[in-house]
Amino acid sequence: MSTELKVVAARLHRVRMPLVHAFQTSSHRKAFLDHILVELEDASGAVGWGEIASSSDPYYAPETVETCWHIASKYLLPAVLDQPWTHPDQLAARWSKVRGNNFAKAGADTAAWVLWAEIQQLPLATVLGGTRTEVVAGVSLGIEPTIDDLLVQVQHQVDAGYPRVKLKIASGWDVEPVRAVRTAYPELDLHVDANGIYTSDDLTHLQRLDEYGLTMIEQPFAPRDLLTHAELQRRISTAVCLDESIETVADLETALRLEALQILNIKVSRMGGLTAARAAHDRARDAGVAVWCGGMHEFGIGRLANVALSSLPGFTLPSDVSASEKYYARDVVEPAVTAVQGVVQVPQAAGLGHAVNRELIAANTVAELTLGPEQE
Repeated sequence: MSTELKVVAARLHRVRMPLVHAFQTSSHRKAFLDHILVELEDASGAVGWGEIASSSDPYYAPETVETCWHIASKYLLPAVLDQPWTHPDQLAARWSKVRGNNFAKAGADTAAWVLWAEIQQLPLATVLGGTRTEVVAGVSLGIEPTIDDLLVQVQHQVDAGYPRVKLKIASGWDVEPVRAVRTAYPELDLHVDANGIYTSDDLTHLQRLDEYGLTMIEQPFAPRDLLTHAELQRRISTAVCLDESIETVADLETALRLEALQILNIKVSRMGGLTAARAAHDRARDAGVAVWCGGMHEFGIGRLANVALSSLPGFTLPSDVSASEKYYARDVVEPAVTAVQGVVQVPQAAGLGHAVNRELIAANTVAELTLGPEQE
């Protein structure tokens, strides 16, 4: 269906939500998150929501909440106001001259896809080309004070039915926690994520992880260090998975040529939205590379976008689309995203498939901006 849309109002909501359990990575610890919700309103009154799930600090990626707010408000949203379009990928093309800033782009791009799905009265998964009605979810666990604390957290996820657990690792917190978890759970689908903390000096050390039957070792080295990733993959039988290294499909092409990966983590935020994420899925599937959807502790809006993306046929590994309650006591969508024995249902209603809780958003908003008719 070719329906012309025109965004007549765009709004940003900076929303702060406490985490139910503080999360530690190799770079920082967080007890709450500030994410920016993007709201695009069509001339018909239909609304599409997206989420800018950037970290507050430039540790995972160069962007922060403040930089995303600036880019979205000054460059991305003004470029779509009162400009007719018929497909979300047309908006991605309009933003192409803005270099990088993928997290900011992802929120606006997702909102455009959701708005388009709403106008067509189709589920987001359907308009993306999804083929699944349910998605197998995994969980990501941070670095805990002790190995005993980590084992308690793993048991919680096993009890909840999640079939895959990802452990964050760092120098001094890698082989021993992995050994302890593998010993306690010999059949668990287990993988580790370093967020690029290691260097080429650690190649021999990381080879020790090969004996623990991991599904993958995710992003052990710095994003641009594809050569060292390729060297590690030559030395071990465990699959190397790339995350931060792949921001564009061109990055994926380079990594494929270097044989630097066997698995790809596709994150909507990191790649600049659903348009780019879908293109990466298509290319990886053509290359025979398994993919899964990573997360950034999204609120329900971003989480539902991830669920929709994960319904595409190439997503054959458990994705980071676990239940809202793992991270938030209350979520910004109703009903909250739920998982039964580690399985999340793909919404079948139009758009996101869940209602957005404006009251909860308003109660947790620390800044907001409107562009369009309500603009002062």
